[in-house]
Amino acid sequence: MKFLVLKKETLLFFVAIGVVLFSLSAWFILKAGDLTVFNQQGAEDIREIHMVTAEFSTKMKNGKEMEAYRWDPGTILLEKGEKVRLSINGINGEEHPFYIEGTKIKGIVKKGEETVVPIQFEKKGTYRLICEVHSDRKTNGPMIAYIVVN
Repeated sequence: MKFLVLKKETLLFFVAIGVVLFSLSAWFILKAGDLTVFNQQGAEDIREIHMVTAEFSTKMKNGKEMEAYRWDPGTILLEKGEKVRLSINGINGEEHPFYIEGTKIKGIVKKGEETVVPIQFEKKGTYRLICEVHSDRKTNGPMIAYIVVN
């Protein structure tokens, strides 16, 4: 009888090990083609983010034309301390003088040109990239992008 109990315990042990090994194998097989999309910067790596100036326009039923300017993408996510090269291409609008709120960063994006802005934030928070020409609805704005630092 003792031999039979030991045999059942041994059998249960090996079944449990088999289930664990099968589960791990299945997990690795299913994850084999996945790519990590998180930031994997080395000490000197600089992530490049591309942004454009965009314009939306429409004609209302009464004939009035409306337009609005935007940064695209409108939100950028960064990690605290991450080095970034923000490359802004002027697509719509002749000129977009801008600043990043809470910093000393300023610049101008001109139509047909690329403006490169090196950024690195040491403090978590949300920083606004604001176009000075299109700051409110009266001036076809607000043209604001959000830089979220985690």
